[in-house]
Amino acid sequence: MALALTASADFAIDKPAGEPCPNLKHDFRCGIHARLRDGGFPGCTVYDCFGAGQKVTQVTFGGRDWRQAADSGAQMFEVFAVVRLLHELLWYLTEALVLAPPLRGALRRALDDTERLALGSPESLADLDVSAHRSRINDLLLRTSELVRARVSHTPMNHRGADLIGADLRGADLRGADLRSAYLIGADLRRADLTAADLIGADLRDTDLRGAHLAPSIFLTQMQVNATRGDASTTLPPRLIRPPHWS
Repeated sequence: MALALTASADFAIDKPAGEPCPNLKHDFRCGIHARLRDGGFPGCTVYDCFGAGQKVTQVTFGGRDWRQAADSGAQMFEVFAVVRLLHELLWYLTEALVLAPPLRGALRRALDDTERLALGSPESLADLDVSAHRSRINDLLLRTSELVRARVSHTPMNHRGADLIGADLRGADLRGADLRSAYLIGADLRRADLTAADLIGADLRDTDLRGAHLAPSIFLTQMQVNATRGDASTTLPPRLIRPPHWS
């Protein structure tokens, strides 16, 4: 409902933000969830709100139904964008707490502060400077990444924001690589070693990860994994699951 869709390889239709998807059922479930890829909506399978939708509808707005309280819809959708970003930061901070014991105090304070903000009123969330908060959190996540990547035995590579679209990286040694916000669309990473590689914000759409070693990579999300191609020999961090389409 809240998000816009653009007709493309990811979505079969155009849909403005704030208008219900035609596949939305009256019980708020998706009518084609079991066949999204075959139905022309693979983009839906790689999206994750990190629980922000549930938080906004059930906590922030106390279970109010935008269909029955139409006046709350616009504010609900505005707040959702803020809470979604806060929840994404919570995902990264939770992982960072395990990765960087020397920063545990600062990370715990940042996590508690972010959780407090996410529980705010609709008005406080709408007024929140979420970009400034994200910038402060990002400094901590960068320090976490540097600590983790420094543990590898060789000089880590810096590919932050790099254009690696379609790159042939088969069997590449990417241990400790900085791949933040890198474009790896359609890249071939078969059998690549991504131990301690920072993948926060990396675009992995249609990336070939068959046989790749990602179990010890950092800041990888389910949303990113869902956009890739992999197989039974691809290793993933234990908190992530193999997408059904890999089989």
